[in-house]
Amino acid sequence: MTIGLVAATLDLSGCSGAKGESVQIRDEAQVKKKVHGTSSQLLDIMGVKGKVSEPGPSTLACSDYPDDQTVHRMRHPWSVYGVPDDELRRAMDRLRDRLPRNGWKITKDGVDSSRSKSPQIIAESSADRLAVDIRLGIEPAGGEYSSMIEVTVSSDCFRSQSADAA
Repeated sequence: MTIGLVAATLDLSGCSGAKGESVQIRDEAQVKKKVHGTSSQLLDIMGVKGKVSEPGPSTLACSDYPDDQTVHRMRHPWSVYGVPDDELRRAMDRLRDRLPRNGWKITKDGVDSSRSKSPQIIAESSADRLAVDIRLGIEPAGGEYSSMIEVTVSSDCFRSQSADAA
């Protein structure tokens, strides 16, 4: 797995790899199942009981490849909210501790580039061809929004078996 996968997680306009690069053919339903299952595992690691946003994984074109290749990736953005700030901070600590024990390589553990400098963890699972971007957003007391942990799980770019058969 390359750092390009992490860049793809953060930059929704492209995908890892260069034009013309060989892309693995994968079963799209299996990739979707793996991305969704990974999201569930991350929530389990967090160990918080809160509200979780609903949308499931969806495909997104990898724009770094010619249109005729039908290259895409699976992406699952979600968040957990309605949890006290201290519990969210402890959940981030559990992720820092347990991601490496579960086969993830943490490639960034710091703050994002937003004005608020939110805590951010970026990790890769080369075995599963996945990357995750996790951010902690703490809202001021009495604010309009709820504090939350935002998670985006992304697969590497692939061509689905059905697209290859067409």
